[in-house]
Amino acid sequence: MGKPVRIMPCLDMQEGRVVKGVHFVNIRDVADPVECAITYCKEGADEIALLDIIATIKGKKILLDVVKNVAGVIDIPLTVGGGISDIKTAEEVIEAGADRISIASAAFKNPQLVKDLVKQFGSEKITVAIDVDHNIKMPSGYEVYVDGGRTPTGKDAVEWAKEIDNYGVSVILPTSKRADGARVGYDLPIIRAIKNVVSADVVASGGAGNIDDFYDAVEAGATILLAASVFHFGIISIPALKSYLKSKRVPIIEKNRDNPAG
Repeated sequence: MGKPVRIMPCLDMQEGRVVKGVHFVNIRDVADPVECAITYCKEGADEIALLDIIATIKGKKILLDVVKNVAGVIDIPLTVGGGISDIKTAEEVIEAGADRISIASAAFKNPQLVKDLVKQFGSEKITVAIDVDHNIKMPSGYEVYVDGGRTPTGKDAVEWAKEIDNYGVSVILPTSKRADGARVGYDLPIIRAIKNVVSADVVASGGAGNIDDFYDAVEAGATILLAASVFHFGIISIPALKSYLKSKRVPIIEKNRDNPAG
């Protein structure tokens, strides 16, 4: 039946609080990260993403105490990203309790770092995130953005994903700037285009608005379904989502501890 799909609530962090924006801007406060993590773990989430959305922009390191506190209250894998730009910081984040680290801008600006991280920690520990936006001048129609989605790079997103895959990372996480937080559905063409050229797991991220959007993402090739707004604001519950996916014959993880590494 294929690889089980994993449900991953995303906790976007700013100054130690969970926040959520639309199109990477208009940020508003949501909740305490530890409370969110406990709730999502109880509801049956398969993984949790903890992303410091301003650490890279402001040149700060991620708040390790937040990582420790969240890791201490959950029994499912934790992916942590934001402000990780060297081996030492990655090591600190993993020691604080992260099962995986996610890098985006640092990976693009220094591809050697991706190779070094894979060599140091193993491919299963490394996720590379790609912020993308539509650009008809790109071969795939999508351009890579860095600095929290603020800076265009002139690089084709699918071509960059192929390069990352060749470095041996286990997960590639593209987020559509246009869809992020807008609840208009995942940007399916970029999921499909990346999945067609990589062997890594591809995360659907940015835009989930209703329950059908998740199934559409699976059909496009995503094996990890990341969402924030619909979970944070009670629009869709994780148990309801898993029940829906099962009804669509999508394999899901029945227990939180099933093969945490994926």
